[in-house]
Amino acid sequence: MKLRHFPLVILLVFALACNFVTRAFSPFAPPTQTPTPLTPAYIPPDCASASLATVPAATALAVPTPAIQANPQIDHALQSSVFEKVVKIITDVYVYPDFNGKDWPGIVASYRTKIQSGLDTETFYSDMQSMVDELGDDHSSFLSPVDVAASDAELSGNTEYVGVGVSILPELDKGKATILQVFPDSPADHVGLKPHDDILSADGLPLVENGESYIYRARGPECSAVRLTVESPGGTPHDLLLVRHKIEGDIPIDSRLVTTTDGSRIGYILLPSFFDEKIPSQVYAALKNFGQLDGLILDNRENSGGSSDVVEPILSFFTSGTLGEFKNRRESRPLAITPNPIKNSQTVPLVVLVGTDTVSFGEIFSGVIKDSGRGKIVGQTTLGNVEILHGYNFDDGSRLWIAEETFDPAVSHANWEQTGIVPDVQAYATWDTFTFDTDPAVLAAVKLLGHK
Repeated sequence: MKLRHFPLVILLVFALACNFVTRAFSPFAPPTQTPTPLTPAYIPPDCASASLATVPAATALAVPTPAIQANPQIDHALQSSVFEKVVKIITDVYVYPDFNGKDWPGIVASYRTKIQSGLDTETFYSDMQSMVDELGDDHSSFLSPVDVAASDAELSGNTEYVGVGVSILPELDKGKATILQVFPDSPADHVGLKPHDDILSADGLPLVENGESYIYRARGPECSAVRLTVESPGGTPHDLLLVRHKIEGDIPIDSRLVTTTDGSRIGYILLPSFFDEKIPSQVYAALKNFGQLDGLILDNRENSGGSSDVVEPILSFFTSGTLGEFKNRRESRPLAITPNPIKNSQTVPLVVLVGTDTVSFGEIFSGVIKDSGRGKIVGQTTLGNVEILHGYNFDDGSRLWIAEETFDPAVSHANWEQTGIVPDVQAYATWDTFTFDTDPAVLAAVKLLGHK
């Protein structure tokens, strides 16, 4: 499996920590009865007989970085073994023979000295990640056993959540969090929260403050209440009382028909990630439900990659053939796609939306649609992060993800690592400033498709 880490999207339904790793947290403080002038607009049926309670503000939930579940202890001999294996793999296969311009032998010598001096387990795993970070490619990473187990569960979609049911984009420079998606039948869905709405605070505490994300302030036990201060684009802040609930299911995609004035049928699908093996089946279902289309918009603006096992089935709905090659130091392998048409998905005019948060397989997917002549691109030029990671597992249960390949598009042979994916039409606004109907990129895409 080749993948790129999951993005900056964070789930308030439970918690997603940095990169694509789901982490476990320490227990909640006992809820206490708290008077509130608000009445919940929706109470989940399982909570109908429960006494509503809120979690006290002054708890461990009000810190930016929750406690992490401890890894199994490993001794010095196993630490040294894992370290030497990681060093050998990176030395042998890292995609950049010059190690991205870094002094790799010097880096290795520095960390070898630390390990030989003796490290506790958590410090060892932290230092291993720090060593890989020093390569500076912003992709490669090292996961502890706890992180490996959590990320594997996340990829398979085998996760359960407790919370209000939204995924968010922390806006660190604006002091707020913006909703990317709302989970169907969640408390947030029932009270009418929408993508692009802002969540300013939970029980009076900001979710973003002084450049830090405190999204875990919205967490809590099942059937506990949380007062959210929210604001829609162009609106004014107001409070809602939500009752947290367990939410089961996959990362949802947003699929809908775009309102047009010329009677055309333009479909829209938000691809939030390629890091969930159940997303292809959701895209399949959306295309089946759309039927014949006059145009289709695929939104990759917040897609920071994932697994080739997810990307390739989705590409097969829209295109086919050899779209390029993945190249490592020694050899190459083709990106070869067999067509899997759903209605007119292989021929429908396509526009892909991209931005600076479109990364890795998000970029490759978007780029090959343009490079092959299958569709157009609207949005912002991407940053150019298209290395492909390969995973290596170790005896202690840890895993190295190392940038081992780059991508060479079949037609242009462009170096996307340097240029990024360049749109045919530039159109941009921050996610929190528009609604779906006023989205400048969607409007530009409809126009590029020849409709209105």
